[in-house]
Formats: sequence, C-alpha cells, structure tokens
Amino acid sequence: MSISWKKQILVVCAYLGPTVIGFGGFATRAEAQNAALALSRSTSIAASTTQGADWIADEELRKRVKAALHNDPHFYDDEHVTVSVEKGVVILGGFVLSDWDLRDAIQTARKAAGYRQVIGNLSIKEDGRQ
Repeated sequence: MSISWKKQILVVCAYLGPTVIGFGGFATRAEAQNAALALSRSTSIAASTTQGADWIADEELRKRVKAALHNDPHFYDDEHVTVSVEKGVVILGGFVLSDWDLRDAIQTARKAAGYRQVIGNLSIKEDGRQ
C-alpha cells in the first residue's frame, strides 16, 4: 500500500506546521518584547520631556497671569497677590482689599489663563482687618 505524494506532503505539513508556526510565534514574542522595551524607554523619555514642558508651560502661565494682574488698571492689590500654577491650574494667594478686587483678580486671572481653572485662595482685608 503506497501513500500518494500529496498525502505524504499533507502528513509532513501536519507535523511540521505547528513546529514552524511555534518557532514563528516565538520570534514574534521576542520581537514584541524588544518592541515593548523600546516603547517603554521612549515613553519614559517622552514623559520626562513632557514634565519639563509642563513646568515651562506652568511658569509661562504664571508670568502671564501675574503680568495681567499688574497691568489691570482697576486692580491695585497685585503686590499682595501671589500667583502659582500647578499642572495648568492657577492658584491665587494673599489678600485683597474688597469683594470687588477679589472678583476682579479671579476674572483677570481667568482671562489671562485662557479660561483655565483658577482657584482664588484670597482673603479680604478691609480697613487693615481680615
């Protein structure tokens, strides 16, 4: 009884196919591990670059808000107001002399910050009292 050459090829492929595919799968896994390693390296580099860019963006935003408060012709309390920025959120600290100044400081800061979030940690000091 002889097996035809087509059946022999099918039998050989049936046995060798998973082995060949298995090796291919191993190579793919190794390549995936290398790609994942390269991706994690580039991600950590990008993250450190982004953190630096965030700090620069925060510092630029702080300067812009501080300048806007200083240049507002109706706001006289800019020397008593501190401006800090954390992750794009503007934080005003210190004191102002009236409710009007409080609203004006927050409104001016929002405009200068491109309507980002502004936290007004300001107290009102009327007639030298808080």
